[in-house]
Amino acid sequence: MNTSIKSISACEILDSRGFPTVEATVVLECGAKASASVPSGASTGKLEALELRDGSVNFRRSQSGIKNRYRGKGVLKAVNNVMSIIAPELIGKNAIEQAEIDSLMIALDGTENKSNLGANAILAVSLAVCKASAVACNMELFKYIGGSNARVLPLPMMNVINGGAHSDAPLDIQEFMIMPIGAHSMRNAVRMGSEVFHSLKDVLKAKSLSTAVGDEGGFAPNLESNESAIEAIALAVSKAGYKFGHDIAIAIDVASSEFYDEKSKQYIFSKSDGRKYKSADMVAYLKELRDHYPIVSIEDGCAEDDWEGWQLLTKALGDNTQLVGDDLFVTNSKLLRKGIELNAGNAILVKVNQIGTLTEALNAIELAKRNAYASIVSHRSGETEDTTIADIAVAVNAGQIKTGSLSRSERVAKYNRLMHIEDYLGQSAVFGHI
Repeated sequence: MNTSIKSISACEILDSRGFPTVEATVVLECGAKASASVPSGASTGKLEALELRDGSVNFRRSQSGIKNRYRGKGVLKAVNNVMSIIAPELIGKNAIEQAEIDSLMIALDGTENKSNLGANAILAVSLAVCKASAVACNMELFKYIGGSNARVLPLPMMNVINGGAHSDAPLDIQEFMIMPIGAHSMRNAVRMGSEVFHSLKDVLKAKSLSTAVGDEGGFAPNLESNESAIEAIALAVSKAGYKFGHDIAIAIDVASSEFYDEKSKQYIFSKSDGRKYKSADMVAYLKELRDHYPIVSIEDGCAEDDWEGWQLLTKALGDNTQLVGDDLFVTNSKLLRKGIELNAGNAILVKVNQIGTLTEALNAIELAKRNAYASIVSHRSGETEDTTIADIAVAVNAGQIKTGSLSRSERVAKYNRLMHIEDYLGQSAVFGHI
């Protein structure tokens, strides 16, 4: 079987927000073929790998009109980088050598944040190479990546109320998620989440609140406070026939970098009541929330630059609450090492497009495991129907996944893939927990 790369192509497709993203297709000499597409975030960390958009690069005069396509969000430059720079270098390389392929692209780019070629160009190829290799080996993707012991189905974080940068709702906390901690299987977890989601819709309708959904499929109602959002979820859990805190717990993504003022070193709740908190006050507020409600996971409770705040947060809540670094770590092993040294957080959110290659993402997960940090494989707010992250979550036995609500096909596609994987594994499947 010849697994050398025969051809690589790329094109512009649309993500779930209607903006362009990169899709790459890799064909191997043996005939195996696979495609992969790249998601995009709205709430992004400053140190994420760069997503190359046409509006942010200089074109020749004859191409100047391209900069205005899709409000400057076109990705033709990234697509061209795949076709004219990456492909010629990779054709003839053995696709099974994933780490070598990814290292070659990193070197070809030559920057710390992949700003020359674009992380979106590099990642699309990285994932497509892996998927084509799995096809060539006639293996399920999760088995190809993870080997024979890949069998843990992840406990999902299901975003049911959107706030922050993901909706126009006057809620400073960006995501209110349910975690079906009482579930015993993936199918059971999906059913529980679906039932609570639809019960929440009934609760919001009864309050004459909007049931329109935000970027990640959760509702975006005009609730008056963070607490009122959790109370609405609690009522929905009860109406669905489950016990709040026993069957269904809460996870929140504070996304505090979005409302952290670096100059004053304050957290300003600008979408709601305008309150201002110093780091210690922010930690005290989150502890009060956690003490009052069954919150088992807090993501980005402090800002990406507030390392002192993260240390305070970890000291206050780290013994009994999962504290997840997203903007803090941006799936970057260097930043994760810093967090480990400073005792900041105890979990990492893994978003492959934050770092730009599959190998680097897997390295971050391995580093987290060696240091007893949990890993949560995650989607982005701008998604595609590519389900690779579902396979990655099972491949690394992460035990948790964050992939949105129980609506919008780009979110549901991941849940459907996980249920198929569970069926494939049969009796060997294990359901994860927090």
